[in-house]
This record gives sequence, C-alpha cells and structure tokens, in this order.
Amino acid sequence: MYKRILVPLDGSKRAERILPHVKAIAQANAAKVVLLQVINPFVPVIDPHAFMQERSREELERIIREAESYLETLRNDFAAASIDAEFLVAQGPVAESIISTAQNMDVDMIAMASHGRSGLSRVFYGSVAAAVLQRIDRPLLLIRARDKG
Repeated sequence: MYKRILVPLDGSKRAERILPHVKAIAQANAAKVVLLQVINPFVPVIDPHAFMQERSREELERIIREAESYLETLRNDFAAASIDAEFLVAQGPVAESIISTAQNMDVDMIAMASHGRSGLSRVFYGSVAAAVLQRIDRPLLLIRARDKG
C-alpha cells in the first residue's frame, strides 16, 4: 500500500518519536523511507518591528552539514533494520518545503510528530503539522509527541 514514506524531522528527540512507527510501516510494506530536514535560511527575530534576518552563508553551510550528518546516522539505523532509506536537506519555509518535497518525490504518506503545542505557544510558533495537514493531498500519519513527565 505504501511504497514511499516521507519523514520530516527537526533534529529533536521529540520529532524522532515517529521513527518506530515508520519502521514498522516500512517493514510491513517494503516501503522506502525519505528522511527530510528543512533548514530555514532566515533567522526568526522576536522584535515585531524587525524583518527576518538571513543567515550568513557560513552559518547556513554549517547547519546543512550538521543536518546531513544527523540524517545519515538515521539512514544507517534504517539500513540496519533492512529498510531502504535516503535523506534530503531542503531549504525554505518548513511546511511549504515538506509539502513540495512530498509532491516532487511522489510519496504515498507523510509521517511526522507534532509537538503538541496549544494556546499562545501554538499561535506564536505556528504549527507545521497543522499547516501540512490542511494543505496536503495524501495520507498523513501524525503522532503527538510530548515531553515525558
């Protein structure tokens, strides 16, 4: 049923809570997994009168190298479980990059963890999961990943 699964990650342990679910689905369907990390080339500025500041080329290159190293480690974990996986680092607004990657790679499903924010924190930070859910045209596996405790 599922042949290609897109897994957006942000490098956090919370986001990685989707991985056991993805492994089980990938093994059951002999699906390929695409691990994605999106790097926003702009630094969010808290000052309401300031514009978004673009990251320096050096900082952006460093962040991309770190993301590639992180995703390579995860890809190797999938390979150890006999799951075909690849990774991609994209740049741009996060939700839009997830959606365009899903469409361009013709994935059958997106699997991701939601941080489970509510109230003002959701309004202030937005919700990538909600933005993807509202605009995607394919199945979305979404788990709520809260801090333990």
